[in-house]
Amino acid sequence: MSRTTAERWRLLLGRHAETALGACLGGADGRRDQALDFLYSREYRARGIDPGQRRHKRDGSADPTQMKAIDWLGEMRALFPETVAERLTEEAVSRYGLTDLLSDPRVLEDLTPSPGLLRSLMSLQGRADPALKAEIRRIADRVVQEIMEKLRVALQRAMSGRRNRHARSPHKAAANFDARATIRANLAHWDSTRQVLIAERLRFNSRQTRRLDWTVILCVDQSGSMTDSLIFSALMAAILSGLPGIRVKMVLFDTSVLDVTDRLDDPLELLLSVQLGGGTDIGKALTYCEGLVEAPTRTVLALVSDFCEGVSPRRMLASVARLQGARVRMLGIAALDDSGRADYDRRMAGELAALGMSVATLTPDAFADWLAEVMA
Repeated sequence: MSRTTAERWRLLLGRHAETALGACLGGADGRRDQALDFLYSREYRARGIDPGQRRHKRDGSADPTQMKAIDWLGEMRALFPETVAERLTEEAVSRYGLTDLLSDPRVLEDLTPSPGLLRSLMSLQGRADPALKAEIRRIADRVVQEIMEKLRVALQRAMSGRRNRHARSPHKAAANFDARATIRANLAHWDSTRQVLIAERLRFNSRQTRRLDWTVILCVDQSGSMTDSLIFSALMAAILSGLPGIRVKMVLFDTSVLDVTDRLDDPLELLLSVQLGGGTDIGKALTYCEGLVEAPTRTVLALVSDFCEGVSPRRMLASVARLQGARVRMLGIAALDDSGRADYDRRMAGELAALGMSVATLTPDAFADWLAEVMA
């Protein structure tokens, strides 16, 4: 991103420079400035300087809504590199006592449950005092339950049976709607004047009931950049493990490998115990997962990672080749979150795809549908 000299100085000098440099920041830079001001204005106040004094003299203001501490934590992760966000968070806690801002239960009660909120609560868990930890866990549990309820609907719909495109159904449910067949059946009703297709006959697919008898192995990168994917992976694993006919095994890794299969009944405890960060050894994790495969042709292995291998990729590629030879269904998921977007090693993803791993970035709903198709 190219910035003007004025923009660079404005970011460096902070709000006090706005009088001389003008309101030259917008977009992400404007958000960065607001986030930095939220933290470092405390330094000014400690010295008897009020950074907001000039603004308070105005008769009116179009300033953005005042940021809350938990919003600030989310902005740090969204706007700055991981190492910078960690440094700023550490300063917020150790130098400016940011956790004191969250000690009021009314602040946490006012928060909207979301993956971003859960991520921020996870980041505070290790630094908070015991009383605050209990409050964080209570709010986090509410967030987990609300997210899981939404995910459970998507998974149960996907796993209830795949659509049979060769049979019609009298059950006119939106999930079974066949758009292509409906268009074909109504081509005679095309209104050329209005340029619309009049659909007199709607077509719906029936669903085949299928016997679920699969093992799903989730191999999840726990580096800091994969936090959202880790959250959704843990929640999806907990829901899947409660469905009949599906065995779920979950492995977390950085340069070490941790099998958390026995903790899937309490995904919140699992998430709060995770130590995010560290290096990445995907090959070591996949080799461990190979040992979990009992019925290769009835096993799905989902690797959730940005594919940025921290060691030689030979071990990883060799493991994928062996799994492919054994006919294990392999999914490579570069992102599993609400956006379905990711920054990942595309060259390595291409090598994995060439060995037989299907690679994608997915939202949870899309993952549920994909998994159902793979196991059909």
